[in-house]
Amino acid sequence: MSTILIVEDNEKNMKLMRDVLQHAGHATMEARTGEAGVQMAIGNPPDLILMDVQLPGMSGIAALQKFREQAALRAVPVIAVSASVMPDDHRSIVNSGFDAFMTKPIALKTLRATVERFLSGRPPR
Repeated sequence: MSTILIVEDNEKNMKLMRDVLQHAGHATMEARTGEAGVQMAIGNPPDLILMDVQLPGMSGIAALQKFREQAALRAVPVIAVSASVMPDDHRSIVNSGFDAFMTKPIALKTLRATVERFLSGRPPR
């Protein structure tokens, strides 16, 4: 079983991702802020992180930089999840170092396929 950290401040989006991932057999950890996500990941490195970009306090991009500063987290894939679909926003999100980008509203098939693509071949921690 893989462990996935979901960093999302919207309760409906959190519930959707949690339910889909747990139904697929993954364990989930949940954080509502970038700061909480960074602390959780440092304390218990997950196999994958789904990160909202627009968060209260520390942005998803700033949290990504904190993850990459930690040796134990450098190899953990971080997928940006954002409602921002403007081409310039999409480009800046991808260029900031995320491993992939998913748009909101979240398409369940895309969520499952993206998660499995990044977890396939990776031994669970």
